Amino acid sequence: MHPNDATSAQVRAAKPLTITEQARRAQLIGVTIDLVARHGYPGTSLARIAEAAGISKAAVLYHFPSKDAVVQTAYASVLESLTAYVGAEVGARSGAPAVEAYVRSLVAYLRNHPDHTRMIVEALSGETGISDTPNARSRREAVAGLIEAARAAGDYRQSIDPQTTAVIVNGAIDAIVSERLADPDFDSRHAAEELVTMLRRSLGTATEDAGKPSS
Repeated sequence: MHPNDATSAQVRAAKPLTITEQARRAQLIGVTIDLVARHGYPGTSLARIAEAAGISKAAVLYHFPSKDAVVQTAYASVLESLTAYVGAEVGARSGAPAVEAYVRSLVAYLRNHPDHTRMIVEALSGETGISDTPNARSRREAVAGLIEAARAAGDYRQSIDPQTTAVIVNGAIDAIVSERLADPDFDSRHAAEELVTMLRRSLGTATEDAGKPSS
């Protein structure tokens, strides 16, 4: 790629996009998500993106300065969609129900969008240049905040550590999602409900009360 191609694409990206340009970028993002899901990051090239979109490689570079730029934008699009869905479910609740909504909605979204799931998995590769990965601290902090709110509301026992619990919850969700990717017949919906049941039993105030001596 000629340096001028990247510079031109960056300049255009800084300007308001026309409706036609918005539509083309949306097409390229969709194509990239599909290709990364099917072929992985290494198997997705600018030439492949161009071919799938039915345009030339130069036309792709008109909108994005590099392959990494397309992939990173596609990843951001996936996260935006995922966050909007999960955020709406969680935001409609408070306390322990918000934590449970996080578990259910995240597993449901990734079950219903396997291409997005694979896109997120590919983000774990250091080759992509993506820093906001599924293992990012921001994800743990967000869940820890929900758990802390549930504890403050009296739904969870006071002795729990929100940060540690957030790591455990996210780890369990990741395991469910990974199993679903490996085995399409795996019932991730049922697994999410089992996780919710486990959280209720292990984090609820009844667990704390059971450990107190009777008066």
